Amino acid sequence: MIEIEDAPDLVDPIVIAAFEGWNDAADVASSVVDHLMLAWGARVVGAVDPEDFYDFQVNRPVVGSDELGHRRITWPTTQIAVASPPDLGRDIILVRGIEPNIRWRQFCAELLAAVDELGGELVVTLGALLADTPHTRPIPVTGTATEPELVDRLKLEQSTYEGPTGIVGVFQDACVSVDMPAVSYWAAVPHYVAQPPCPKATLALIGQIEDLLEISIPLGELPEEARAWERGVDELAEDDEDVADYVRALEETRDTTDLPEASGEAIAREFERYLKRRQSDD
Repeated sequence: MIEIEDAPDLVDPIVIAAFEGWNDAADVASSVVDHLMLAWGARVVGAVDPEDFYDFQVNRPVVGSDELGHRRITWPTTQIAVASPPDLGRDIILVRGIEPNIRWRQFCAELLAAVDELGGELVVTLGALLADTPHTRPIPVTGTATEPELVDRLKLEQSTYEGPTGIVGVFQDACVSVDMPAVSYWAAVPHYVAQPPCPKATLALIGQIEDLLEISIPLGELPEEARAWERGVDELAEDDEDVADYVRALEETRDTTDLPEASGEAIAREFERYLKRRQSDD
């Protein structure tokens, strides 16, 4: 079991979880949790025992030097951290790790036991997938929830997906089995630029978390990195006529299928985030 060390009593904590691997196209979801850990000054309070869940020939340990110059091995694992974002009035539990190679059910059971020990009240999982979406348009984010009340309150949907799943899907199913409410947000990454990072998609997922928590999250350099990423992809497309034609076709399809009401809602949400960010900076 995961040993929780030096964790304070948390106030109505929400869990935000992401895992590298099959669920994490362009490292988008794990990058969100990395950003939140830095932005909120999160502190690691526990980790799974990697010996139980990882194949070290697939996820190899890394050797390096620490701050004192001592040689150290860093083992692949999944960590649990806690944070107290300003102006939220409740705490956050951050789960950041790697999709396990074996014993997925035991892995989820141990994580949920640790979450329960910390008093977690809602689990939010993050994922990213490759999709036929143009890099020049807002990154689509879909959200699902396990309970009808959450679906209605957050204006989400209950998943109808059928097919192979990753640890995010298994973890969400484990939440259902222990009556833990769960929400999942997935960003659609343009498949023709699948290499990490994709800061534009990371920003899109952070925007969903801002809406969920109703707070402003410090963005740091992410907006400029997203603009630079989009400019870089523009330049690549300009150098390849086939890619440019394909992007234009995706843009036409996207613009045709997007409803004006949906675009208006997106603009309204973005304006609300802008106002909250201005208020937090004052």
